Amino acid sequence: MSDDYVRRFWRCRKTCCEMLEDRGYIVSQHEKNEAFPDFMRRFDEANRQRGQMLLLGSLRTDENQKILVYFSDEPKKTGVRPIKELSDKMEERGISSAILVALNSMTAFARNAIAELAPQRHIEYFMEAELLVNITRHELVPRHIPLSDEEKEELLAQYKIRDIMLPRILPTDPVARYFGLRRGQVVKIIRPSESAGRFVTYRLCT
Repeated sequence: MSDDYVRRFWRCRKTCCEMLEDRGYIVSQHEKNEAFPDFMRRFDEANRQRGQMLLLGSLRTDENQKILVYFSDEPKKTGVRPIKELSDKMEERGISSAILVALNSMTAFARNAIAELAPQRHIEYFMEAELLVNITRHELVPRHIPLSDEEKEELLAQYKIRDIMLPRILPTDPVARYFGLRRGQVVKIIRPSESAGRFVTYRLCT
């Protein structure tokens, strides 16, 4: 297992920390700011088992609402085993939301296993390669701000419209996945504008 492999894992975890914070979760500053040599030492102490390197976040507005990030060790296609391991860890901690980060794509059986756990356990899935960089930090990606339910209702009341009248964003959109948008949520998108300074639009996740 090369240093490059470990460095990719470290970068992936860094992005996961940023992603949780951008979703409104509190993440350990030690996890967020951990230098690569310190991470490598800790990974060695865990016998280089990715599944032992969990990330945990607590929602800023409700610390009882937690999310777990689990990193699968399977080198080939992700099967049912890591789904079961993650589900067990969620049950042990009383957590209903989690993110599974795998090295490769997922089998149909694994996708079915995730679907069967819903809605009691909501599990999102990413491949490590998708999280080596934070796409929302790219200069060509406009700023996205998910609205709360209250903010959504205020927006609809202000413009006297129904949410289905808004432009759409799919749950499979890379930025929608980054923020964990669910159907019915609205996201505010801010783009720079030469004439107005900035241009604001809203999209409904459908």
